[in-house]
Order: sequence, then C-alpha cells, then structure tokens
Amino acid sequence: MELFDLTGKVAIVTGSSKGIGRAIAERLAEHGARVVISSRKPQPCEEVADAINARHGEGRAIWVPANIASKDELQNLVDRTREAFGQIDILVCNAATNPYAGPMGGITDDQFGKILQNNIVSNHWLISMVAPEMVARRDGSIIVVSSIGGLKGNAVLGAYNISKAADFQLVRNLAVEFGPSNVRVNAIAPGLVQTDFARYLWENPEILKRATEPAPLKRIGQPDEIAGAAVYLASPASTFMTGQALVVDGGVTIAG
Repeated sequence: MELFDLTGKVAIVTGSSKGIGRAIAERLAEHGARVVISSRKPQPCEEVADAINARHGEGRAIWVPANIASKDELQNLVDRTREAFGQIDILVCNAATNPYAGPMGGITDDQFGKILQNNIVSNHWLISMVAPEMVARRDGSIIVVSSIGGLKGNAVLGAYNISKAADFQLVRNLAVEFGPSNVRVNAIAPGLVQTDFARYLWENPEILKRATEPAPLKRIGQPDEIAGAAVYLASPASTFMTGQALVVDGGVTIAG
C-alpha cells in the first residue's frame, strides 16, 4: 500500500459531483487523501462530500462550488481549500464542457470559445493558482483529465478534440517547466465512459457500436475504471512519470 498511500495529502478535484470526477475523489479519499469536491451546483457537491465523510470520517472531504469559467470562483476554491487543509498536494483538472456536436463549419463562435475557455484556459488558470506552492515545497502532482479524442480526428467532436489535444500540450509544457522543482504534470486520456457528460454518445446505438466493435474489450468504460489511473498519478507509485498521457480506453486506440 505504500506505493499508493496518500495519507496526509490534500486533493482538489474539479467536476467531482458525479461521473469520472466523483470516482476519482472517492478513490483518492479511500487511499488516505483529504479531498475537495467542486462543481457548479452546491447541492450535489455537498452530497458527495457527505458520503465520503460518512465512509472515511468527518473532515476527509469538504465541498466548494465553482464555475470553471470564472477566475474568481476558481481562486475562491483554492483559497477555501488552503483555509480548511493548509495546502494543496494534488490537483485534478477534470471539469470540462462540450456544448456542440457536429461538423466544424456549424459551430458558433460562442460555442467554440466556451469549449476552449473551459477545457484549456480554465485549466491554465487553476494550475497557475496552485503550482507556486507545489514548486516552493518541491512536491506535487497535477493531473489533467483529457480524452483519446485529442489523439484522433473526428467529424462530430472536432472542437472538443482540439481542446483535448491542447490539454496534452499544456501538460507537456508544464512538465518541463515544473520538473526541476519535482512537481509532476500528467494527463489521463479516457475512451468512451458511461457518464452523463457522454450520454449522447453511448445512448446512440450507432455511435456505441462504432466505439465498442474495434475495442479489444468490446465495451465502454465505467467511471471507477478511470479513477485508478488518477490514484497512480497522484501517488508515490508514479514519482518518475511526468509529461505523459495515460490512455485508458479499453484498447480502442490500438485497434480502431
């Protein structure tokens, strides 16, 4: 367990009221971390934090709602975390948005701008708020939840995939920048996972068939199957890993 022991560590997980973010927060707590649950709506955040505290003891989780499009709300998330727990050891940038599906010629400027803002710029904002203390302490792990969409072309999810490809480069750049201070920056690239966020994909029989037929495991993933990758990247098990994209996709990118 030492390799994956997060006792005493503090983690912020955005978009953690459900889906992949919630699974990550629950597994980080299970491995000893204190976690901060955050998404736009307060009530779901509170429910997740209460469930973690009921399982692991009071004080293991707090909740701080934040809209990732607001720099002020992200700063409040960071400030409230420091007030409650003293420091931030692990940052998981999981929250993202995708208001459009279809050919690139049909996307509005507002939709494209929202995707780039929430999926790239907001990650940059939050990392910039948290990284200085990690650099000063010479310890920390930053994890960006990207997507295999950033590795492939797609006629329906073009703008979203552009943002996720940019996240991979953000991770590489920051890994080079922070590496000398022993701060690691990595990405997780999930395939299609059964979440509310991706419901319009896996509820469509044609899309589901295209996603699962080429995959060696012949199915889509579950949120908890992504959480283990986050525990690995947050823990001592991955201290020699930085600037990488850990693909968790049932094998679809090697067989499709």
